[in-house]
Amino acid sequence: MGRLGVDLYPLQSGVGLDRVETFRRFLGGSPANVAVAAARLGRRTALVSRTGADAFGAYLRRELKEYAVDTRWVTEVPGHPTPVTFCALFPPDDFPLTFYRRPKAPDLEIHPHELDLDALRAARVLWVTGTGLSEEPSRAATLTALRARAGRAHTVLDLDWRPAFWPDPATARPHYTEALRHATVAVGNAEECEVATGERDPEAAARALLGLLAPGDGAALRLAVVKRGPEGVLALAADGRRAAVPPLPVEVVNGLGAGDAFGGALVHGLLAGLPLEETLRRAGAAGSIVAGRLGCAPAMPDATEIDHALATGSGTLPPEGEPR
Repeated sequence: MGRLGVDLYPLQSGVGLDRVETFRRFLGGSPANVAVAAARLGRRTALVSRTGADAFGAYLRRELKEYAVDTRWVTEVPGHPTPVTFCALFPPDDFPLTFYRRPKAPDLEIHPHELDLDALRAARVLWVTGTGLSEEPSRAATLTALRARAGRAHTVLDLDWRPAFWPDPATARPHYTEALRHATVAVGNAEECEVATGERDPEAAARALLGLLAPGDGAALRLAVVKRGPEGVLALAADGRRAAVPPLPVEVVNGLGAGDAFGGALVHGLLAGLPLEETLRRAGAAGSIVAGRLGCAPAMPDATEIDHALATGSGTLPPEGEPR
């Protein structure tokens, strides 16, 4: 549930947007990419989001269907253009984004009364993001969806901190705290965890996420996952389980979709009941594979590719669109 838009990625690497001459268009938005990633691994997925009533919106719905993502809850908002995001490529670790989401992105116009709460309760996983908390009515809709799943396993909050969408971190923290009250899984990188908890060290951040709310406050969080970039990923569970795995080496092309690939594989591992360390290992491999490709959605790996990457010890595989 959440962000959906068009990503325009340059076909030239190592130059600023002012010098890029050609771009390639992709489906974008972190929740949309997570849905695609999970679908690539055989899961039935759907997206709750909104687009403009324009050609880019039609493109996004067509792309979602091509990736086997159910679009029945992706609706149009007349008067608000479908958002576009540009990225510059400076591998291995600098991929600045320029968001065009004004006057307001349609995906922030999700209203609580429009939600299919029965479908949200019935889903085996609900994945929402911190971006959805940044403005009303999306904030109220996101919290309504989370509250509707009280007692359900696998309710994931991707912290998804985007500074451009908030006045400052202090403004965001209370809303993250309220959302975490209803989530069973929290996922974020060091910066995102710091916004949510005040802790940046991965171990301290994971413990802070799990201990953010006292049990009497209705805390539901059972798993904290901290993505550490080139140092891998750490996860702590409320029952005492701990897992830390290193990343697979990869020749980075575009690191932006790696976290979404990780998310889709994490969803798959949770649903499959895989051991925590195996889930993280496979999710990390998925992220490495996508970091070695230009796009996000078309780059999402299937299970065979993840197996191959783990067997060879490298995330560098053929680009999207080539034989896999």
